[in-house]
Amino acid sequence: MEYLDFKTARCKDCYKCLRECPVKAIKFESHQAKIIEDRCILCGKCTTVCPQNAKKVHSEVESVEALLRGGKPVIASVAPSFVSSFGVSDFGVFTIALAKLGFRGAEETAIGANIVTEEYAKLLASGDYKNFITSACPAINRMIQLYYPKALKYLAPVASPMVAHARLLKKRYPEAEVVFIGPCIAKKREARESGVIAGVLTFEELSEMFAAKNIDLDAIASVGNQKEGAANKARYYPISRGIIKSFESLPGGYEYVAVDGVHRSFDVLEGIENLEGMFIEINCCEYACINGPCSLKRSGGALKANEAVRKYVGETGTEPVRIDAEGVSLIEGHPRIAVNSVVPGERDIRAILAKTGKFKPEDELNCGACGYSTCREKAIAVARGNADIEMCIPYMRTRAESMSYEIIQNSPNGILILDYDLRISELNGLARKILGITETDPKGLYIYECINADAFVMALNGGKNVVKKHMFIEQTKRYADMNIVLLPEHKILFAVLKDVTDSVAYDKQLDEVKAKTLETTDEVIKKQMRVAQEIASLLGETTAETKVALLKLKKTLSDSKEEE
Repeated sequence: MEYLDFKTARCKDCYKCLRECPVKAIKFESHQAKIIEDRCILCGKCTTVCPQNAKKVHSEVESVEALLRGGKPVIASVAPSFVSSFGVSDFGVFTIALAKLGFRGAEETAIGANIVTEEYAKLLASGDYKNFITSACPAINRMIQLYYPKALKYLAPVASPMVAHARLLKKRYPEAEVVFIGPCIAKKREARESGVIAGVLTFEELSEMFAAKNIDLDAIASVGNQKEGAANKARYYPISRGIIKSFESLPGGYEYVAVDGVHRSFDVLEGIENLEGMFIEINCCEYACINGPCSLKRSGGALKANEAVRKYVGETGTEPVRIDAEGVSLIEGHPRIAVNSVVPGERDIRAILAKTGKFKPEDELNCGACGYSTCREKAIAVARGNADIEMCIPYMRTRAESMSYEIIQNSPNGILILDYDLRISELNGLARKILGITETDPKGLYIYECINADAFVMALNGGKNVVKKHMFIEQTKRYADMNIVLLPEHKILFAVLKDVTDSVAYDKQLDEVKAKTLETTDEVIKKQMRVAQEIASLLGETTAETKVALLKLKKTLSDSKEEE
């Protein structure tokens, strides 16, 4: 079962989740983050740091609502940090609100925490433990099982308060279904593996259900005081040192310390063999459960939440809670879980490092931008198929800059880039030749110090691209077609220049040939017209003489005929 969902379209080359993931249980496929289920401890860090909210906890609202509609009674086990998330210091109010959702009953998980503390006390009194690690946090338990097998012998073989309480409830109400409600993601997997818990709601999911049913906790609280009278120091569990504070008296022979936060836990677990006589209360979340990944954040933060829990414990009655746990097993094994990871050879690691330009140890920047602490760690992840070569940001930047430089320098056209102050940012050799820029390093120079900048000013002031044909450059006596493109997102002007000097010269020669041809043609036409006129004139004279002669001949013949 997947406990975290991803919005694929919103996750793209960020690596923030990987940087924050304490056990690197995230891989990338096609530039998208994916959870490596068998390595994940469900600490929820990736869900809280994702800037795009691409990762969310798999919701069990629908399945729990189906349970509530079913024929079996459903009882809620509510983590004591409800007081800090919902701002309610009266569990009676919470019971009424849950009843409105369809729950047949509700109890605080602190009931289970109480009997867990008693079991801890028995184990400590046995003197069998060199060091003792609490087992209340499922994320820490999973982390030890996966990554710190040497610490397993110190991990208390005791069920968590959630599981202990569920077993207690199932003993009292065998026909009932138990749903845990709290701020933790890891509880979802623990509940599924427990066999006694039908579902888990986070505080965020419960808040959604309250909102959907228009259930107002403040309105319920205003009706009257519903507080229970029994005292239970196990309600301290959700704050740092809460487990330690839950003992009626601390068994001797141990130093009692609390460690919260995954990275602090690493320090303790890595050096556990060097410790002796330590009772170690470990919580995955900083400030413990009140700061769980699915807690409801309220003004005042973790310190205010801590205060709310302390106040809640102090306001309960003086009579200690009485719990009949007879016949309820609190034993919980935490076996070693093998991590199925291929260990690449040194040659493979060096080959992957070489692909990103890391041939010597000093080439390994270990900047952590990819999400891994070292370049070597990232190369191992690549070999295992959990990371891409392209995740090395310094390498990709160098590569991109190198490719950009080569493209610009080898372009068949002149390339010129200016900032919005009309300072030269980049240009290639052909642009230098066309524009006649001779400075050794012209970067930073104003373009109008080198050439006529009217076209650039026009583009910048007009806020649009400019195309200028056959622009004459006085410095080089050359002609160029220039396309100026504005890139507002980068605040630069990108100009492409095409040297058209030869084309312009050819056009001029062609124009001259055309002009001479037209002139010659005109002269020929005029000459032909003169010849034609002369021919016409001669033909006209000859025709007239012939006509006179023929008329005379006709008259003579006519006169001769009359005489006869």
